[in-house]
Amino acid sequence: MQLTIRHLTTYRYSREIPYEIEMLRLTPRSYEGLVVANWSVCGDRNRPLPSFIDGLGNMVHTNAINRPHDSATIAVVGTVETRATGGLVSDARECLPPGYFLRATPLSAADETIAAFAREAARGARSRDRLMALMGAVAERIVYRSGATHAATSAAEALALGEGVCQDHAHVFIAACRSLGVPARYVSGYFWPGQNWAGDQASHAWAEAFVEDTGWIGFDPANRTAQDDRHVRVSLGLDYASAAPIRGIRRGHAEETLAVTCDVAAVQSQQ
Repeated sequence: MQLTIRHLTTYRYSREIPYEIEMLRLTPRSYEGLVVANWSVCGDRNRPLPSFIDGLGNMVHTNAINRPHDSATIAVVGTVETRATGGLVSDARECLPPGYFLRATPLSAADETIAAFAREAARGARSRDRLMALMGAVAERIVYRSGATHAATSAAEALALGEGVCQDHAHVFIAACRSLGVPARYVSGYFWPGQNWAGDQASHAWAEAFVEDTGWIGFDPANRTAQDDRHVRVSLGLDYASAAPIRGIRRGHAEETLAVTCDVAAVQSQQ
């Protein structure tokens, strides 16, 4: 499937600020299920941005503005070819061993409730089928509700609340996997839900878990499916904080408003 992505982020400030810098994890890298045909990440005035590869294998652009300004824009435009692989992520650049992704973080730590939930849902096994069952259990337990949580909501808090968004589904699934001894990691990217879509759901999050003798497999609890050709895998990390599309700091005192548009469209199907 050929998908095009247009993702525009605009920051506006109530008064001029002298400086800001953002780290942008907004560029996918090709692997067996995804080929990047073309992709650009630009700052204000269509300015190309410098980039590097971080320790997790993500392409990271740096957007620094070192002059007085009252707005900043980040524009992403790209086209990818995707192919369903049954969720398997192969031929991706792996910088770290699977065991690294057993590490807990404040957003993905498993408390006793999550550990018990994982044992009940997956029966402690590491097979793909049991992880699919765990994914379904997470979707059942956490009702999708926009605005119910925020970027700093932990897996334990989301499970206790029983509602949240794709970020919360991913964090709970990851925490549950790790409590079973299964390496798991957070994935940030884009999703095409079967129609041309503009809105929050175009920017998406899911998880990958490592299955012995198979490899990394993508699980999307919010959509109750394994990763397929509707997913555009962009960045990965231990949790949202290390895979966030945009993170940055600014200098100066001003109120900030944020506007985001994100469109994902299917151009044609590949037979």
